[in-house]
Amino acid sequence: MFGKEFYEEHVPIAGATFKWLNDQDLDYGPVIAGIAFILIITGFVVFGVSAGNVFAVFIALIPVWLPIVLFLLFFKKWMDTVGPIFSLGQGRTTLRIRLPQEVMKSPEAMEFVIAQIHNTANPDNLMQTYLQGKRPVPFSFEIASIGGEVRFYVNVPTKKTKDAFEANMYAQYPNVEIVEEAVDYAAEIPLDYDKLGYELFAVHMGKKKDGHMPIKTYIDYGLDRMPKEEEKVDPMTPMLEVMGSIKPHERLFVQILAISFRRSSFQNGQLQIGEGPNWSDASKKAINDMMNRDAKTKTPLGFKGTDEGGQMAMLTTGERDAIATLERHSSKYAYNTAIRWIYVNQKGGFNGDLINPVIRMFSQFDGGMNGIGVRWRTDFDYKDFFPGKKKKQLIALKKQELKEYRRRVYFPKSGGDDYKIFTAEELATMFHLPGSVALTPTLDRVPSKRGEAPSNLPTGEFAQ
Repeated sequence: MFGKEFYEEHVPIAGATFKWLNDQDLDYGPVIAGIAFILIITGFVVFGVSAGNVFAVFIALIPVWLPIVLFLLFFKKWMDTVGPIFSLGQGRTTLRIRLPQEVMKSPEAMEFVIAQIHNTANPDNLMQTYLQGKRPVPFSFEIASIGGEVRFYVNVPTKKTKDAFEANMYAQYPNVEIVEEAVDYAAEIPLDYDKLGYELFAVHMGKKKDGHMPIKTYIDYGLDRMPKEEEKVDPMTPMLEVMGSIKPHERLFVQILAISFRRSSFQNGQLQIGEGPNWSDASKKAINDMMNRDAKTKTPLGFKGTDEGGQMAMLTTGERDAIATLERHSSKYAYNTAIRWIYVNQKGGFNGDLINPVIRMFSQFDGGMNGIGVRWRTDFDYKDFFPGKKKKQLIALKKQELKEYRRRVYFPKSGGDDYKIFTAEELATMFHLPGSVALTPTLDRVPSKRGEAPSNLPTGEFAQ
């Protein structure tokens, strides 16, 4: 069914997206076998056993350790193959969202849409897990500036998610216009961009602290209370202004990749007994630590109080607010999320002064508990320090980053660069339809408000 070209073109890239899902970032089989072998050799040497006897024992135990190593290797490779095949079978669709002239709803409407398409793809049986590779499929919220014209896009799986997303968007934003793109806008930038006179710069963004710690959201900005339009402080407006200020020959793409969180278990494709930890467990632990109480009995520890009420009274206002925020976020739908943006310009016209404003446009989401910062970046200034082959490797890395953007997959490039938990509330804060408070003149909006047909139109023979 799938030939050599399919695997060379799709599986190596798509497979990396699901490595974190299987908790198989390392080849545990060889690692465990290697450590065990070293320990055995060390033990024999300590007890004065000859090398010949050690080798003989090693050969004699091949029927024990070799099947285990081979199984772990095969299991990992198999899961890294069937998962991408399932994902590719869902298809991908890029939807362009044209904003209404007036948006009278808070970002809570977009949070509702995001929550409605939360799909953990829980398998009904082991055949779906290990033969069909059923698992959560990524979807992507994107804001693209095409020479200063700011557009909203969503890239979703065609099966199941596309129709659900459109239906929920129209339910929340009746005047929105959603258009399926025949050609993906990101395809405008060719993979051989360097040979066609372009330069590329890419940055990975992510939470500065652990994923369970929330960023500053629309609720913190008071947008849930529906203030008057002139009184709104929308955290997206700085991003839209920066993206709307670029020149006609420049391109700036922001991509937020999200995959529904699913607890690890044997049913879901991980070699383990029982279910793995839930992402919200860390939030509960943080709350217990702040309240100095036992995690199991919820009773206070030490001298902070003798009951819950007395304990809360001894907390500062900031601590009480932090506890309330953690509790609110722990009840939300969660997504493993990665953020990247790409800047493309003509050779010789690269605007280095734009880099810091683009990074800073994410500072609107920084709060007392967490924020968004740079996790990895390419840098044109560094290329002067890479002679010959190193320069080619740097260009190849940037081409790979562009390819990953177009395929909606994500490779961690450093130790701190990885998926982090974001809730539906946090995603809706970073990506929602802004109202007239966003004054960016190049923001892509529907030219006029749709009008419904009058209810008293004549029908039947009177309509003639």
